Amino acid sequence: MNSAATRSEIRDSSGADRPPQRAGGGLRDLFALLGDLLIDGGDTRLALDRPWGRSAYGCGPAPMPDLLCFASSTASPISERAYAHVEHARERLMHAAISLGLEAALDRRTEEMRCELRQHLALPDDVDIVFSPSGTDSQLHALALTRALLGDAVTSVIVASDQTGSGTAASMRGSHFSTRTANGVAVTREAPIEGLSGEAVPLPLLDGGTLQPRSDIDAAVLGAVDALVRDGRHVLLQVMDASKLGWQAPGRECLEEVAQRWPGRVQVVVDACQMRLGGSRLRDHLARGHLVLISGSKFFGGPAFSGALLVPRAVSSALLDGGTVASGVVDYVNRSDWTVNWTDLRARSVPRANIGQWLRWEAALEEIAAFHRVPVAFRRMAIRQLGEAIDSLLVLSPVLRPIARRELAADDDNGEFGFATIFPFALQRHGQLLGVGETQAVYRALQLDLSSRFSGRLAGVAARQCLVGQPVRIERPCEAPIAALRLCIGARQVTEAWCDDITGCRINLEAEIDHIVDVVAKTELLVSDVSSQDLRDICNAN
Repeated sequence: MNSAATRSEIRDSSGADRPPQRAGGGLRDLFALLGDLLIDGGDTRLALDRPWGRSAYGCGPAPMPDLLCFASSTASPISERAYAHVEHARERLMHAAISLGLEAALDRRTEEMRCELRQHLALPDDVDIVFSPSGTDSQLHALALTRALLGDAVTSVIVASDQTGSGTAASMRGSHFSTRTANGVAVTREAPIEGLSGEAVPLPLLDGGTLQPRSDIDAAVLGAVDALVRDGRHVLLQVMDASKLGWQAPGRECLEEVAQRWPGRVQVVVDACQMRLGGSRLRDHLARGHLVLISGSKFFGGPAFSGALLVPRAVSSALLDGGTVASGVVDYVNRSDWTVNWTDLRARSVPRANIGQWLRWEAALEEIAAFHRVPVAFRRMAIRQLGEAIDSLLVLSPVLRPIARRELAADDDNGEFGFATIFPFALQRHGQLLGVGETQAVYRALQLDLSSRFSGRLAGVAARQCLVGQPVRIERPCEAPIAALRLCIGARQVTEAWCDDITGCRINLEAEIDHIVDVVAKTELLVSDVSSQDLRDICNAN
């Protein structure tokens, strides 16, 4: 485990919180159980509920081959392929560490991983990569770099603030988003981070009345930036590509206007942690000087959490010319997270070996490589067909009400992501939308084998263990809030359907569609045949 970190809090068999455990140091860290290592070196969001053996995201630290997983907008359990890869990666690091020392061996391997990630994503060689335990940590890194470039008078504007990570509101204000950093430093949630504290302006994207994206978001962005610049502020503008519901905002024309009207006053940070954007669009963001937040644990299906910040040459060159990064960010970074040419930042950072973060990125790189080995034509076809199947099932279901459905249309600039890959839906019983609590109960019950509560064919439906995207809370004017669940197409559905035989590919895709049907059938069963009280009792008992 992380030699400088405290292990994530876990629950013992009685359900009580156990205090964090300080791991050993040096090479012996690598000899811990692989499952324990994969949930180490993060924050409390990786903690396991021990009786259940899963995190709050419904994922265990080992492969879960019987789980029907369409939850890549939230998190996915590690695949058997990636698990085998990280076992071999650990063995290779052990051998290297014997001669080089653990920190030097991990530093060298991390630099190799930067090269591999650039290659997989077809990024220019001059794009620097800052690894992190999570997308929220990467947001802090982006804020720190932006303040080093623009000065302390920086206000964050968060587009789609209602559809981003739970820690974003704190991180974009330069505040601690948890009670413990991934490096094991105890902190106070919501307290300011030294040198980063500031303000943030949230811009929600969802119109709760229509359950559609608000139509005035571009104007709202321009208005917020204009007001801040007039007030003498610089702006970190975090834009969304894509949100929890699969939306992008603002439009490209809006970003072009921002660049033209306020050169040198606004740094754009793209929240692309879902990784549902094509290579052309990703490179376009970087060419425009945008910082880009990415993750290996959403679309690509690596284990949660694995974050990174892509830094274009224009930004890194300015930093190397003398930008000063806030001291408080040191608690959220290890020396090897910074690229080797950032010598000043590396000298100021502690050489901690975050084994968990490294292994999660090893797993994510294996998934990214596997996806890009699949021919582009098949990737586009598979995503289109799976999306059409989900779309049809949502339209026909009396229980699942689609939110913001859109026509599937190819987009050459965005590759296979010209097709929808996140399909949000609310739940309804007798035409009435279910509230947040009951939707959360359905989400949890989907993951359980409930065959003992039914007989005959329904027992088979209830037995399936299904994981979908976590509920997204939706506020509505003058009405009680509801929540949206999400059926998601991830890289793993595509990768596992691909084979060299056309007939085999078709059979594999049909099997994936059958799994989607099973998820929809169990969801309908839970809403139609299980009372609200029984759902609560099921969740309380598990």
